[in-house]
Amino acid sequence: MILLSGTQLSQDLLANATDIAAGLPQKPCLATVLVGEDPASATYVRMKRNRAAAAGIDAHLVHLPAATTTAELVATIQTLSTDPDVHGILLQHPVPAHIDERAAFEAIHPAKDVDGVTLHSFAAMAFGLPGFPSATPGAIMALLDHYGVPLSGKHAVVVGRSPILGKPVGMLLLARDATVTFCHSRTTDLTAHLQTADIVVAAVGKPRFITGDQLREGVVVIDAGYNPGNVGDVDFDTAARKASMITPVPGGIGPVTIATLLHQTVTAAANQLA
Repeated sequence: MILLSGTQLSQDLLANATDIAAGLPQKPCLATVLVGEDPASATYVRMKRNRAAAAGIDAHLVHLPAATTTAELVATIQTLSTDPDVHGILLQHPVPAHIDERAAFEAIHPAKDVDGVTLHSFAAMAFGLPGFPSATPGAIMALLDHYGVPLSGKHAVVVGRSPILGKPVGMLLLARDATVTFCHSRTTDLTAHLQTADIVVAAVGKPRFITGDQLREGVVVIDAGYNPGNVGDVDFDTAARKASMITPVPGGIGPVTIATLLHQTVTAAANQLA
């Protein structure tokens, strides 16, 4: 069994991003918008800002109160979208429940959508046009390529259908000639689908939702979940007995996601400063 660690790949991506940033006429700037005081979100933002600074990226934080309205958040993001000194915009999600998150996402200019959350970015990705994929799906594809996992003709089962994880990773796999089945928490007889999979992507947001007895021997398991207690959406101990390759949680997709986000930020900066 091969452990699909994201450590080396994330270091390589960050090193490349640092080199690109150093050669630009202006320091790349990633503006992160955080609404409210959610401790987990604050931790994620702090970690991303630290990684950005290490890569030579100006990490600009816009911290708004929890009572911020949708209109106020949209106006803030629109201002960042028209600011020539800002090259990438990240809206830390989830936002408070009273905010229309989709409206906030759509306020991000596509050229600055380095987290790949807008409808424009999804459509461009699905049609193979220029744009930025969602960071976690992009990280999954990069990790699969890093370990030389064959995709063409393989059956990939994606468990999860979120617009920034499950759906886009399925489109990226499809573009690489995999046959893709989308499942979710309400799928009837999930095990029957999983046992036909060459590759399983777990992105359902439920701790240890997939167990080893649902998988077939030799499957490649990508766990994109992260739940309280540092556990993923896959029960690692039982799944590892069946898998030929599996990502750990933490240390698998997570570090590559952050590195992908920062690499896309410097790419966006290079495009805007060209």
